[in-house]
Amino acid sequence: MNRRDFLSATAALVLPCPANDLGDAVIRAPAGDSEIVITTTARLAGAIHSVRWGGREFIDSADHGRQLQTAANFDGPGTGGVIHAETYNPTEAGSLRDGAGPTSSSRLDACNSGPDRLSTRTRPAFWLAPGERSGGQPAFNTTVLSDHVIAKTVRIGLPGLPHAIAYDLSYTLPPGSRHNHAVFEALTGYMPHEFDRFKTLDPATGHLDPIDPGPGEQPRPLILSVAGGTHAMGAVALDATPGGLSGPTYGRWRFQAERVVKWNVVYRLRDKAGIAPGDFRFRLVVAVGTRDNARRTLIEVMRRG
Repeated sequence: MNRRDFLSATAALVLPCPANDLGDAVIRAPAGDSEIVITTTARLAGAIHSVRWGGREFIDSADHGRQLQTAANFDGPGTGGVIHAETYNPTEAGSLRDGAGPTSSSRLDACNSGPDRLSTRTRPAFWLAPGERSGGQPAFNTTVLSDHVIAKTVRIGLPGLPHAIAYDLSYTLPPGSRHNHAVFEALTGYMPHEFDRFKTLDPATGHLDPIDPGPGEQPRPLILSVAGGTHAMGAVALDATPGGLSGPTYGRWRFQAERVVKWNVVYRLRDKAGIAPGDFRFRLVVAVGTRDNARRTLIEVMRRG
């Protein structure tokens, strides 16, 4: 996809959800000797609940935070540009209070799907409800549902790259927003604990190098796999607009008690004069298959740009 296509990809998400399609969608396409199957659900306001390949689940969708999804964190009034984690945190799939329940505090406004692609437009809920606290700090939001908009177009496969999942994303900061610091978690994937082999991909050589499970961010794309490399997922960010965004950086975690691992792709923006409302667009590719499938796919994706 060229830059022009990328910038217009999410702008066309204007279709209201049909009465019989409130976010439940399954798309699929062949990839090697299996197929990639992606599932979204109304329970998660259209966020990706499941990615399967080769008889294995790649997403640990336990509550309304552990999905393949998008979120952001912003500073609050009087913080001097300091972000307190989760205190102003629109999250695509829903809120902390949603827990493992059947509904989402986020609102799915538009959706469309075909055999191998899907599009959604969601108003994300704040992770914390008004009055809740994170790390001892109170939530800055005064409502459960934000006025922010997360729109995505996801399609399985690129020319000659069946293990690629193209992910084109738009995050809209609404008029009247007052922030000096933003952290866009353009995409994150929570995975079952057995995907505990963490490796970074060297774009120059194509080699994979082991890295500790963090937490931490660094500049190389990450691939997480099971022992033996039979199943793996990785991601790379290719483009972001507008200018001024720093990143991408790639973060990783291992949550021992919860038996889950995580990767993310992060961009940051600081502006002492105030961050201008509007659209922030990100173009990413997720690779699913064996560890070598993921490595080869991401290397070729970066080569093509």
